[in-house]
Amino acid sequence: MAVIDVKGADECRFDAVSLGEVMLRLDPGEGRIRTARSFTAWEGGGEYNVSRGLARAFGYRTGIVTALADNEVGHLVENLILAGGVDTSNLVWKDYDGIGRQVRNGLNFTERGFGVRGAVGVSDRGHTAASQLTADDVDFDHLFGELGVRWLHTGGIYAALSDTAAETVIAAVEAAHRHGTVVSYDLNYRPSLWKAIGGKDRAQEVNRAIAPHVDVMIGNEEDFTASLGFEVPGVDEDLEDLDVAGFAQMIQSAAAAFPNFQVIATTMRGVKTATVNDWGALAWSNADGVVRSTQRDGLEILDRVGGGDSFASGLIHGLVEGESLERAVNLGAAHGALAMTTPGDTTMATKAEVHKLAAGGGARVDR
Repeated sequence: MAVIDVKGADECRFDAVSLGEVMLRLDPGEGRIRTARSFTAWEGGGEYNVSRGLARAFGYRTGIVTALADNEVGHLVENLILAGGVDTSNLVWKDYDGIGRQVRNGLNFTERGFGVRGAVGVSDRGHTAASQLTADDVDFDHLFGELGVRWLHTGGIYAALSDTAAETVIAAVEAAHRHGTVVSYDLNYRPSLWKAIGGKDRAQEVNRAIAPHVDVMIGNEEDFTASLGFEVPGVDEDLEDLDVAGFAQMIQSAAAAFPNFQVIATTMRGVKTATVNDWGALAWSNADGVVRSTQRDGLEILDRVGGGDSFASGLIHGLVEGESLERAVNLGAAHGALAMTTPGDTTMATKAEVHKLAAGGGARVDR
């Protein structure tokens, strides 16, 4: 029996659609932002990365609901999205004023970190087109009702960008549910996005307003603590002592507070260095209780950014395919682990690689 009911593929134009901002990621490679003389350009965004992963790694028909300023940078991001296999027919173009006083495209400078030097992200996303996207800009009833979408994914990064963004999230999830679309939400707490608009108190106010409309809630230990206000027993202040029983207790508290949650999933990351982490995940459903993925202690990492997004897309893949909850959380954990072995926000893994690792395969050479 499927963990969650998902509409059939033949009923829908899209298997999955994400709502969120897509930024231009500028990556100094092995160097640092402050000393860089060149950058590699990627596209990325917490919500978008999930649909891209579902498209590229797993072969689903996906789209993005977002907005870009109509200039050359916006069209560069558009071309990167298209190269990622994600449909742009619901991309809204905002007029550019030539300066960026009123509307612009988001930039994200990200260095990967190494050893004792942690990863660093510097985002430049004030007054972006996506933060100004309103519910009136998108015909959600046409998208979910006439075209048809099996799964909507959005999250707390997008909801933090503006009051308008949070309102757009609620309009989207309400329309999705009117038309039988499953909704997943990744809390993805980022202190830098909330600190100027009320910090954790505002994050909890916004996310608790959205949570009653969510079927599958995703996050890590900091996300559930900062964004929803749930304590994680047994986790120390530096989030290094990962007590599985404490995580399980947190998940059960969230399920009791929000009975609409059909699945709750959390990644567990123990940071030893920027390039060596302990990595695992838990998931919960009412029928299954709490299940745990394979635990990968001492996981070697090239670029940790986007690992949680790839966990989400692997988990969604398993749930869409009607896999058991244990299998789905293992697909998510395996995909997240593989995505962190390559640069950039987005996955370079294949479906075969994810399924092999989730089934216990190792890193022997494939010939």
